[in-house]
Amino acid sequence: MRRTRPRLCFAASSGGHLEELLMLRPLMERYDSFIVTEKTAYAAALNGVRCRYLLQVNRRQRSCLPRMALNAAHSLLICLAERPDAVVCTGALATVPLCLLARALGARLVFIESYAKVNTPTRTGRLLYRFAHRFYIQWPELQEHYPNALYAGGVF
Repeated sequence: MRRTRPRLCFAASSGGHLEELLMLRPLMERYDSFIVTEKTAYAAALNGVRCRYLLQVNRRQRSCLPRMALNAAHSLLICLAERPDAVVCTGALATVPLCLLARALGARLVFIESYAKVNTPTRTGRLLYRFAHRFYIQWPELQEHYPNALYAGGVF
């Protein structure tokens, strides 16, 4: 059966990245949407939005690579089950496999660079810049790092 509305995946790691993503709730409500974020000890206020979880990843821990591998496998399962038409991502590390796999499976990729980064790019942004169909920055100072990025102000 064909979907009548596009399915959007909103992806973000926990904490501030997720809070930024939740600023897009009006957009989430216009589409068949779901969120992918890290499973943490605290519950985020997702208020009725479907959610899928990945393992929390910290690049400074020894378990980073095994957790990324598990997240890649889980991200593939999410992509195959949900078949998103687009992924809107605010970062960070745990969401990279999901973004790349969804893109490889034909989804559009929209990345929003972190509001906290005024003058320097994030590692996730630098990586996903070349794969994103649309790349947004929230500060005009970042235009020198991302010449093809779109500046539309902040999400807050």
